[in-house]
This record gives sequence, C-alpha cells and structure tokens, in this order.
Amino acid sequence: MYPAELVKPMRDDLASAGFEELYTADAVVNAINKEGTTLVVVNSVCGCAAANARPAAKMSLQNSKKPDYAVTVFAGVDKEAVDAARNLMIPFPPSSPSMALFKDGELVHMIERHHIEGRPAEMIAQNLVQAYEEFC
Repeated sequence: MYPAELVKPMRDDLASAGFEELYTADAVVNAINKEGTTLVVVNSVCGCAAANARPAAKMSLQNSKKPDYAVTVFAGVDKEAVDAARNLMIPFPPSSPSMALFKDGELVHMIERHHIEGRPAEMIAQNLVQAYEEFC
C-alpha cells in the first residue's frame, strides 16, 4: 500500500477534473451498474499514468459526446475497489493504469496498460473519444 501523502496529488489530478473516487467494492459495482455509460480509470503511481493515462482521460472528457459518469480507483491503495473493478473487466488481465468504458453495466471498451505505455496522451484520448462516439 502506498502512503496517502504520496498518492494525494495523483488522486487530486483526476478528482479535480470531475472523476468520482471510489473506495469500496459496493461503490464500484453501484457506479458501473448505473444506467448509461461509465468510464472507469484504474489510476496508478507509475510514470505512464502521470504522462499518458491521466492526461488522456481528462482530455477525452472535453469531447461533446462523453460518458454519463467518470470514476476512478487507485491501484496499490484501494484494494477492495480495484479488485471489484478488475473483476468486472474480465476477460482482460489486471493492469494499471487502465481504462474501461461500461454501458448499462456491460464492458464495451478497454484500454490496458500496454495500450497506454509509450503512447502519447492525445492518441489515447482519441481512442476513448472513438469509443464515446460509438457507445455514449
């Protein structure tokens, strides 16, 4: 588990952009099972989360079509919430950072760490925007 003071700025990065932080399995299940679309970001302390994933997630929400809800869980900190989110992302293996789009509780789009690492935030954001155009 990472110390709270270490992850606070990383949490705040998404929270300040309107992402709801989820800390429990129940909160994750309730958020994902809402009617409509939900973007779930599995946040992380790694460099690709800072340089690519978080900026991409925030950029993607500038689109006219976007998910109804944007939520986040933090890998290495919110174990219960992360485990619940990852269980709903099966068949994809656990990865962080990662992003998933759910529609009416069903997983419809997934971006794994290997899609994030080494790619510019703009490219990742465009990937999300294309998913929003299709599912939102």
